[in-house]
Amino acid sequence: MATDIAFALGVLALFGKRVPIGLKVFLTALAIVDDLGAVLVIAVFYTAQIHWISLTIAMAFLALIAVANRLRIEQPAVYVALALGVWAGVLGSGVHATVAGVLVALLVPIGARRDPREFLEVSGTRLALLRDAGLTPDSMVSDRSQFDAISDLHKVSGAMRPPGLALEEMLHPFVVFSILPLFALFNAGVAIDSRFVDGLLHPVSLGIMAGLVLGKQVGIALFSWIAVKSGQADLPDGVSWSHIYGGACIAGMGFTMSLFVTELAFTDVTLLARAKVGILIASLVAALWGAVLLQVQLPRAHAGRP
Repeated sequence: MATDIAFALGVLALFGKRVPIGLKVFLTALAIVDDLGAVLVIAVFYTAQIHWISLTIAMAFLALIAVANRLRIEQPAVYVALALGVWAGVLGSGVHATVAGVLVALLVPIGARRDPREFLEVSGTRLALLRDAGLTPDSMVSDRSQFDAISDLHKVSGAMRPPGLALEEMLHPFVVFSILPLFALFNAGVAIDSRFVDGLLHPVSLGIMAGLVLGKQVGIALFSWIAVKSGQADLPDGVSWSHIYGGACIAGMGFTMSLFVTELAFTDVTLLARAKVGILIASLVAALWGAVLLQVQLPRAHAGRP
C-alpha cells in the first residue's frame, strides 16, 4: 500500500550529498500523495457506519481551524487543541481517525503570516535601537523602549514562522521517539518460528510482496514516464530515468499505512500474520534493491567529502 516516508527518505540519506535534491523532492511528494491515497481507501472502504453528530463536531473544529487561519493566529498550541477536537470527532464518527490528520494538514497554514519586507524593516530598526541603547540582561527592566523593541522582535519573528512548520517542529520529537516506536511495537509484531517460512509462501504474503516490490516500481516508473512524455511534468534537475526507477523501487517500502490497512482488512489472526510477513519482507527487499540500484547509478563521492 502506501510508501513509508520516513523509511524511504532514510534510505536516501545513506547516500548523503550524492542524491540529487530533485530525487528527494520527488520521493517525498510521491510518498505523501501515496499516504493520502491510503487514507482515502481507509475512509471509503473501511467505514462501516457513520455517526453524523460526531462527524458534525469534527467539521465544526475544522471550521475553527479555518477561522484561526483567517485571523492569522500563529500559536501552534491553538492548532493542536483544535486538531485534537477534529480527531475526537472523527474517531467517534466511525471514520478511521487517520482521516483527521489529513484534514487538519490541509487547513493548517504553512506560509509566513507577515510580509518579509516588513519583518526585515522592523527587525533592522529594533536591533539598531537595542544596539545603540547598550542592551544588557537587566537593562530592559528599567528601559521601556528596550522592552518594547524586544517585544516587537518577538512578534514579527513569530509571525514569520509558519504555524504548520512550527507545529511539525513541536510534534516531531514526540512522534519520532514515542508514536512511531510504539506503533511498530504493537502493530508489526510477527512471531519468528518454524511457521514463518511457510507464511512467506502463502497467497496473501505473496500478493502483498508482489504489489509492493513489483507493482510499485512498475507503476511509479511507468506513470512518471507517461507524465513526462505527455508534457504534463518534467524530470527534476539532475535526475535521470535511472534515478526515478531506483526511487520507485525504494517506494515499495510500506510500513505504517500498510499496517493500518492490514489491521482493518483482515480479521482472521492467521491471515493478518501472513499479511504482516508480506509487508515486512517486501519492505526489506524494496529497500535493498532500490539501494543497490542507486549505489550503482549515483556518482561516486569525492575523496574527503561525504
